[in-house]
Amino acid sequence: MAAALPVLANEGGLSRYLDEIRRFPMLEPHEEYMLAKRWREHGDREAAHKLVTSHLRLVAKIAMGYRGYGLPIGEVVSEGNVGLMQAVKRFEPDKGFRLATYAMWWIKAAIQEYILRSWSLVKMGTTANQKKLFFNLRKAKGRISAFEEGDLRPDQVKQIATQLGVTEQDVVDMNRRLGGDASLNAPLREEGEGGEWQDWLVDQSESQEQMLVEEEEGQNRLTALRNALSVLNPRERRIFEARRLSEDPITLEELSAEFGVSRERVRQIEVRAFEKVQEAVKKNLTQIEATSAEA
Repeated sequence: MAAALPVLANEGGLSRYLDEIRRFPMLEPHEEYMLAKRWREHGDREAAHKLVTSHLRLVAKIAMGYRGYGLPIGEVVSEGNVGLMQAVKRFEPDKGFRLATYAMWWIKAAIQEYILRSWSLVKMGTTANQKKLFFNLRKAKGRISAFEEGDLRPDQVKQIATQLGVTEQDVVDMNRRLGGDASLNAPLREEGEGGEWQDWLVDQSESQEQMLVEEEEGQNRLTALRNALSVLNPRERRIFEARRLSEDPITLEELSAEFGVSRERVRQIEVRAFEKVQEAVKKNLTQIEATSAEA
């Protein structure tokens, strides 16, 4: 997709980035359909670029829902944009639904994949309890109404440590590592213009209960993504993890030599493995949600 996209370089440039992407017009259904047809049937890169830029606001909105993992928001947005471009490449306008509906899945999957890569075992800790703490700390804080910013009180640390079966020091350390959340009511700009952070959250409700539901759903998506890897055979999993989940992705040439097949064949296996994981995640989410409903 020929033209370059706006870049969010750092946290401080967020308001400028949001202003920049708002300049791209939203598309009417018919206009979106015709652009998608031009891209799909004729490889029109200008049409693809318009499809991407018209949905950058969707990526930013979804990305804000993942601010609590302590990762640079610029990188989260960038990964979401990669997911959006993958969605545009595969979008089939004749199926009758809007690009935003289709792209939402790809955007979230790309961001979640980035989170898993970034919070590797080394970063999260090597024990199952530490990984459990990573994915459950914010929910545990919600249960005891520990919504204040900064360090937890000693009694709160003790209560969470007991609930999650980890040490009190683990709770303190993880809370500080995940403590990069901005206040939901903080203005985007110092002068107070441009709205508040909560205006860009996926869930715009002020209900704390709803926020906890969203957090649990996010955890379910991450669990489903990890479980979905079991659908891959050993070769597919090796290629998928080496290309998609590795901190330092292996090249097609290296994998080609490892398996004695062409680079194109490795690429095909990677694409197929990713599609299988996507499908498995959907099924896992359905099962998880059904189990949660029964509970």
